[in-house]
Amino acid sequence: MKITKIRPLVCDAYRSNWVFVKVETDKGIYGVGEATLEYHELSVAKAIEEIGVNLVGKDPHAIEAFWHYTYRNSYWQGGAVIISAMAAIEMALWDIKGKDLGVPVYQLIGGKIRDKIPCYANAWFASAKTPEEFAAKAKEALKLGFVGLKWDPFGTAWQSIEQKDFNSAIDCVAAVKEAVKDKTLLLIEGHGRLNVPSAIRVGKELEKYDVHWFEEPIPPNDFEGLAEVRKNVGVAIAAGERIYNKFRFKTFLNMGCADYIQPDVTHVGLFELRKIAALAETYHLPVCPHNPSGPVANAATLQLAACCPNIYLLETMATDIPVRAKIAKETLRLENGYMVIPDIPGLGVDLDEEEIKKHPYKPHSIRHYTGKLTDIRPADEIAYYSVDRGKVNKDNK
Repeated sequence: MKITKIRPLVCDAYRSNWVFVKVETDKGIYGVGEATLEYHELSVAKAIEEIGVNLVGKDPHAIEAFWHYTYRNSYWQGGAVIISAMAAIEMALWDIKGKDLGVPVYQLIGGKIRDKIPCYANAWFASAKTPEEFAAKAKEALKLGFVGLKWDPFGTAWQSIEQKDFNSAIDCVAAVKEAVKDKTLLLIEGHGRLNVPSAIRVGKELEKYDVHWFEEPIPPNDFEGLAEVRKNVGVAIAAGERIYNKFRFKTFLNMGCADYIQPDVTHVGLFELRKIAALAETYHLPVCPHNPSGPVANAATLQLAACCPNIYLLETMATDIPVRAKIAKETLRLENGYMVIPDIPGLGVDLDEEEIKKHPYKPHSIRHYTGKLTDIRPADEIAYYSVDRGKVNKDNK
């Protein structure tokens, strides 16, 4: 079997654009991958084309060879654009291999150790602005059974945080805590926005609310600063979504930067994330994959969750745009806060190219520091999974 064509597919997704790839073969089997690199979607799509030129005629089963030689021959090794493009193609190659052999990808990278993975929710807060609105949204999210709720309460703060914004953020955390009591974990997102003293100040205040973790409190490239924050606060630190390979993760782990490790399959690759999880396992650290993107990334992350023993929690978007149900063929079920892992050959997801064409690329600006961060979903947002709480409750009796 030989690769005959590699094509990027870009689809508007309201807050950004999903970037997919389709790898075709002369056997008629194709694979899909995802490289959604927020606000640089056209760059990564072009990188997929450039890398793909060298793969036509090659064996799609030679995945490790593809990764090694593409990384070596990129010359400018690493970086979000190149590695994300490689990750999408590699994902598609695993999809092809699984389909060709008639097994889910998890069977090829270690075999299943679990049937489902606990999930925390992102985007549950869509359109909320005040602490009261966040609290009301949190009560609604509880009905879906998610084991945790994550959000960024810090408004427009960058580096330092003004007293007014500090008070507003803590009031929001307090309101959500009061709304959910101890029924779910509270996960506070920082988006790499604060400097070290501001992060320490916020972290110390979060201790009062039994927050499960404080995520990316300072800019992601400052490993020394992150270790300093971790040393000085009593809240666990989560980070790692903007680290692109195992070499950087080695340094990150050696320096004691975080308690929860968050690689993203769209920015490191499927097997690379498997290796990073194994590296974290040697430190006895849990892995909680960053997973806020599209359907193919979610499918690939579920395959990893099936076979990596130290994957602890999976990020899951509470809802998505309506077009997801049209462009993606996926079978997902949430059971009492756990996502069931599919047993379909390959990654377990497929794409409708004709539907994707109806939603071409649109430029979107970053919202994180403008006060519009909660404008993450349209008014017609939908759930893309079924919810089954009764079955699990019955099983647990």
